[in-house]
Amino acid sequence: MSTHSTASSIKVNSKQALQLVTDLMAIPGKSGEEGQIAAEIVGRMRKAGLPEEWITFDTAHKKSPIGGETGNLIVKLPGTIKGPRRLLMAHMDTVPLCVGAEPVKKGNQIHSKSPQTALGADDRAGCSVILNALLTILEQELPHPPLTFCWMVQEEIGLVGVRHLTTGKLGKPALCFNWDGKLADMICMGATGDSGMLIQIQGIASHAGAHPELGVSAAVIAGKAIDDLSTNGWHGLVIKGKNTGSSNIGVISGGAATNVVMPELTIKAEARSHNPRFRQKILNEFKKAFQKSAKSLKNSAGKRGNVSFESHLKYDSFRLSEEDPAVKTAKRAIQTLGGQPQLTISNGGLDANWMAAHGFPTVTMGCGQQDIHTTNETLMIDDYLKACQIGLLLATATETD
Repeated sequence: MSTHSTASSIKVNSKQALQLVTDLMAIPGKSGEEGQIAAEIVGRMRKAGLPEEWITFDTAHKKSPIGGETGNLIVKLPGTIKGPRRLLMAHMDTVPLCVGAEPVKKGNQIHSKSPQTALGADDRAGCSVILNALLTILEQELPHPPLTFCWMVQEEIGLVGVRHLTTGKLGKPALCFNWDGKLADMICMGATGDSGMLIQIQGIASHAGAHPELGVSAAVIAGKAIDDLSTNGWHGLVIKGKNTGSSNIGVISGGAATNVVMPELTIKAEARSHNPRFRQKILNEFKKAFQKSAKSLKNSAGKRGNVSFESHLKYDSFRLSEEDPAVKTAKRAIQTLGGQPQLTISNGGLDANWMAAHGFPTVTMGCGQQDIHTTNETLMIDDYLKACQIGLLLATATETD
């Protein structure tokens, strides 16, 4: 084994790193169907000589509402130098729009050949950053502290994989880094929380032509409630004094015929805020608006419909300090490469949300993703390669050299 290398002497093989991410983006693997991409990652690690006993899977998929082909992939390496254990992670699944992607290089970007598919840089770029670090360490026999690598499943459907992560398999890491974002100099040190809502409205059916007065329309109950929320500033961007958040009604389903006063309607919605108490306030306002609407409507016989309201936590918010060891370490890695760290807070959910909840403060870093979840998605090659270099520095603990 070689002596402890300096940061300047540890270089990413750009050609290999680009081929790796191109190969991984071409493999289908939407949420719940990560078996093929997991097998590819494991196969490359075995080929590089990683001992079989260092490779494990947990059973997160067995706790998922959609099931799934595999759990989270976890690889744990003993250190060859002393230091706190470091964890590098990314998620394997993509949104369905990425299935069938054919990555092609054009200038300093990679995009999908077909205009009908997204690319899958979210988050195969992150998967490639940490896999490249591991493969480089194995191939070049680089010294490193104790390391844990995690490839998570089912991130795109609400951080399901990391929520059910078997944390006992991680080896108690002290510094945790997640790759899932755009600019390589980005350090995301906090993210919002999200609660889901299921609102079921029960109206009263009647013939819409012969006796509409005998019915109570579930659609009208919903409409009045939504108008109330919108008028009073509880739908969309929500700003109340110093408190901010957002809400959205994303799914509405109900009715089967135009000649029947709609008897049932189901709504799926969400509320987000960095402040858990304010997020609960938004939920309470939704519930109040729908209950008020149901009480305000009655048919000619004096009967009313009713509302069932349920909410559930998808993930809670978190916020790291600039003095958090993971934040400071990530900043040093970026600065070592001449970059200017950009500290950010996200209004979307990240696997880091649940890592924080599990007791492992985690920063999220960029890896070149652009226009994710759309057919315009691209991978910015320069940022991806820089992210690979940052990942290798962090994995080898050479960011301070």
